[in-house]
Amino acid sequence: MWGGRGAAKSWSIARMLIALAHRRRLRIGCFRELQASIAESVHQLLKDQIYAMGLQSCFHITTTSIYSRVTGSEFLFKGLRHNITEIKSLEGIDIAWVEEAQLVSKDSWELLVPTIRKQGSEIWLSFNPVNEEDATYQRFVVNPNPDAWVLKCGWEDNPWFTETQNKERLWLLRSDPDAYEHVYGGGFMRRNSGIVFSGKYVVDTFEAPHDATLHFGSDFGFAVDPTTLIRNYTTGKAPEEELWIEYEAYGVGVEIHETARLYDTVPGSRSWPIYADSSRPETISYLRREGFNIMPADKWDGCIEDGISHLRGFKQIHIHQRCKHVQQEARLYSYKLDRVTGEVLPILIDKNDHCWDATRYSLNGYIQHRGGLGVWERL
Repeated sequence: MWGGRGAAKSWSIARMLIALAHRRRLRIGCFRELQASIAESVHQLLKDQIYAMGLQSCFHITTTSIYSRVTGSEFLFKGLRHNITEIKSLEGIDIAWVEEAQLVSKDSWELLVPTIRKQGSEIWLSFNPVNEEDATYQRFVVNPNPDAWVLKCGWEDNPWFTETQNKERLWLLRSDPDAYEHVYGGGFMRRNSGIVFSGKYVVDTFEAPHDATLHFGSDFGFAVDPTTLIRNYTTGKAPEEELWIEYEAYGVGVEIHETARLYDTVPGSRSWPIYADSSRPETISYLRREGFNIMPADKWDGCIEDGISHLRGFKQIHIHQRCKHVQQEARLYSYKLDRVTGEVLPILIDKNDHCWDATRYSLNGYIQHRGGLGVWERL
């Protein structure tokens, strides 16, 4: 079981293991990569759940071990990294539970997996991956055994998720969306200077002022890339100017005759001008016949870099909670990194940028050609 905080993964596994140990004799190994003391193990969690299940009279709980008085089941607690000899000598383990499994190294897995060899034995994992190259993620999610049961779960799957927990979740979503995706979304940690909009945006709920000038931009795609429509507005003046991305439409495999219906999901799309990707004049022409005031956005050598510079020039970018794809791209849109030094290169990766392309198009005339006059030149 893997995913973000609040999914009750550890809580659920602890209760399942207690229930099984109460029914039949089992030897259950509880492992972590590092465990300097019993306090760092799941001992306390198991103890709490035994009491919560009303089974305290059925288990003998010491400061270092847990035994079933009914079936003779036992729970063992070990760290993997510094107990090589002890781990190799373990026999008869029925279930091995590895908590915080994202921290387990490739070497530790090569030690533990062959040790759990009793007929019918199982390895249970609970973790939140840190990055895609984690040994645990690669071995058990990307390339799992044919008989593996793999479940990603999150706070939304937990019927006991409390209001107090939800307030904390919403606070992190608003204040630090990058951290939120890892902590609650089960995504990878992507805190590096290569993320284009790292530290520049927040997620919140808001409504455009009645007198706001709305901007609409569209990027076209089909088989792999999505067709997008973004609605936004700005407030304040530089250097205090802020961008508010309020609505999105997003679809993969959208036929040209279905694009109008997609656009209509964004309020005001038939009333305000739309600037779109100029590489698809036939689509723009069709949408004009469908009643949209749509026109091609200007392009020039370096227009993407100029657009990103303009967007990063906002004091802050606000993304509405309903704009899920904009949020995702904000977390992922990045520059290339040097493979050896890790240094950020001035090369944008052509991926996770479709909502941001639409946002750039929406500000057509406001984004200045490097060294040009932009909207002033038009006036």
